[in-house]
Amino acid sequence: MKKIGIIICDRYGNCAGGKCFRALGEKAGAFSRYAGEEEVEIAGYTSCGGCPGGNIEYAPEEMKKNGVEVVHLATGLVVGYPPCPRLADFVSFIKSRYELEVVVGTHPIPMKYLKEHRKLPFWKRSEMEKLAPLLFRDSEEIMKAYD
Repeated sequence: MKKIGIIICDRYGNCAGGKCFRALGEKAGAFSRYAGEEEVEIAGYTSCGGCPGGNIEYAPEEMKKNGVEVVHLATGLVVGYPPCPRLADFVSFIKSRYELEVVVGTHPIPMKYLKEHRKLPFWKRSEMEKLAPLLFRDSEEIMKAYD
């Protein structure tokens, strides 16, 4: 069984994780990487701790102690307003410090957010596609289902 951890943006600290858990069951969004694989278990779920992401320094250690092999940085860090400016730093730090695989994204990008973000000058889709390629593979139909 593959154990994963999820770190969400603290702005959504009260999030119950519904879209993430649903997407894991459907193997959608960034969880599509597990299609056809063994079972996947969420062994850790927390927020970044708020800007500038203080929990990033400690949470992956606890997750690793609980068997987490892959840390997913939640989709809200990509399509929240504004997107997390430290996302690439979080990826680098977790990989370097904890030697864990890091995936940017959890559930599919809701289409309503994608449409709005495409209009904003600071959101460069090409950069986001490089950072979170699995989030741009879902069909428009699937993205709409996550609105």
